[in-house]
Amino acid sequence: MADKADVVLIGVPKKLIVDALSGPFNLHVLPKGSEKSGDAEAIIARIGGNVRAAAVTGAPDVMRTDLIARFPKLEIISSFGVGYDNVDFKYAADNRIVVCNTPDVLNEEVADTALGLLLCTVREFPQAASFLRAGKWLQGQYPLPRATLRDRSVGMVGLGRIGRAIARRLEGFGVPVSYHSRNPQPGVAYKYYAKLVDMARDVDTLILITPGGPSTKHMVNTEVLQALGPRGIVINMSRGTVVDDAALIKALKEKTIYSAGLDVFVDEPRVPQEYMEMDNIVLFPHLGSATVFTRQKMEQLVVDNLLAWAAGKPLLSPIPETPWPPQKRA
Repeated sequence: MADKADVVLIGVPKKLIVDALSGPFNLHVLPKGSEKSGDAEAIIARIGGNVRAAAVTGAPDVMRTDLIARFPKLEIISSFGVGYDNVDFKYAADNRIVVCNTPDVLNEEVADTALGLLLCTVREFPQAASFLRAGKWLQGQYPLPRATLRDRSVGMVGLGRIGRAIARRLEGFGVPVSYHSRNPQPGVAYKYYAKLVDMARDVDTLILITPGGPSTKHMVNTEVLQALGPRGIVINMSRGTVVDDAALIKALKEKTIYSAGLDVFVDEPRVPQEYMEMDNIVLFPHLGSATVFTRQKMEQLVVDNLLAWAAGKPLLSPIPETPWPPQKRA
């Protein structure tokens, strides 16, 4: 209908989002991977000039300047996920386009996954399960792991909402916690380190839960891994770009550090073959928030932000770089 706003969905056409947006909006779907195809070009050429809102789901790096510019009337981008490095939010801010993400509803789920990955890495649970399934238990016990949480200290790289949820769990395990971030966090009793390499020297475990993007690219590099030392364990729950893969692979091969647990990768779902061939690493297929319960909460928040926008109500979760209402250009 003419009174309905045109909305484009870019990425995985999740049923809850499609169903919820199809009624109140004129919804146009560009499936994941089709953004540069002939079919997508035809759709954009037909509807691009009228689109006022976009939903983005599971489409890494898709909302770059060139694509956003194809929608000159765009007012809002509602993105699925707590990270929003898949959206050119600086361009959006300059053009008074508000970007929303889906924080908070996934905090506890991701924190659970982080602790699960840490336990699997420290106690070698996946390796032990494979040992049993291969029939090796019949020949003897699984070798005792040399790592334990009992004598470990964890340095959190990032202490936002998810980072704090992880830290609370670590406290419950009796594990000392410190943290590194751009600035000290108010009301936090954990020891703060202004420099990551200094924290790496003082702890033996790093849990990464910091945003992606240029400012955090390769934060965990050769210098940090050497500082962490031979008992060191790296757990990455943030973005694959935060870790220098070449440096981590070298450190694992040469036993510069003890082990690693990775839930995220630079070119997902492709994982470096060197990681696949190592036995001192645990690999998860980006499970952070991956339960039906939490993913539905995230999908609903994508929808609710768009419904609030259409009704002229305050948005639920605009990102700090693009506050609501949109700021005037300088």
